[in-house]
Amino acid sequence: MQTIPDPSELLEAVCTIAWRAGESIMTIYRRMKNGDFGLQGLPVALKDDDSPLTQADQAAHQVIAQELRTLDPAIAVVSEEDPASHALRSPQGTFWLVDPLDGTKEFVAGSDEFTVNIALVRDGISVMGVVCAPALGELYAGVIGQGAFRIRNSLKSPVHASASLAAGEAVRVLASKRHMNEATRGFIERLGEHRLIQAGSSLKFCRIAEGAADVYPRMGPTCEWDTAAAQAVVEAAGGHVTRLDGTRLTYGKPSVLNPDFVVSNLPLHRLPGYRPGT
Repeated sequence: MQTIPDPSELLEAVCTIAWRAGESIMTIYRRMKNGDFGLQGLPVALKDDDSPLTQADQAAHQVIAQELRTLDPAIAVVSEEDPASHALRSPQGTFWLVDPLDGTKEFVAGSDEFTVNIALVRDGISVMGVVCAPALGELYAGVIGQGAFRIRNSLKSPVHASASLAAGEAVRVLASKRHMNEATRGFIERLGEHRLIQAGSSLKFCRIAEGAADVYPRMGPTCEWDTAAAQAVVEAAGGHVTRLDGTRLTYGKPSVLNPDFVVSNLPLHRLPGYRPGT
């Protein structure tokens, strides 16, 4: 029978792996920013879903896959950049779920808001997550039931999602720069007075985990590896990641695609203007 260690016992090592993967990305990113090759010269291909794939994705994948297997060979590694591994996802059992470079479009555009995402999934629940933003020098990590923290400028501090909405103030809403649609606009309008905050990749989740925002509605396609690590950080910080029916977002589903979901500091039913299923 497989013996799985306590996630907290793995967390420090996984943070180190995320930093190392981030540095492999930054080696290529710095060359791009320094003009060693322009964006036109950056090796970019399109995956089957037309999303971009760069050398940086592959470099980070190699670091993470190798080091996670060394850390615990008994735990399967499921990575976006290894299609053969996708069949290892299951609603039962334990596996790593990895997005080596979340926000590749941000990376290609020269934005610093891309991340390395590593999650530990157990029986469909993301129980531990690490989100590293190497260009920003930030890392967020958390274990469900044991809290979450942020490392910024080498300083480590706990993070907590806001316990309430500030009375008389606009709801702080995170909106994707690239994925605003009518369903998202409708959800945001029902919140009433609000203030939009922009962020890229999994950093939208992390802004809620650290109390800098209240709500992030995502009404559009995402994959399991896009959300698992950041969900663990948010939930460890006291926040919520739920489908529109109020149930928890889970992993190891038959399809890698996630349903629409909302990340929030409060339970979904306590948000202003909430209507079940919308």
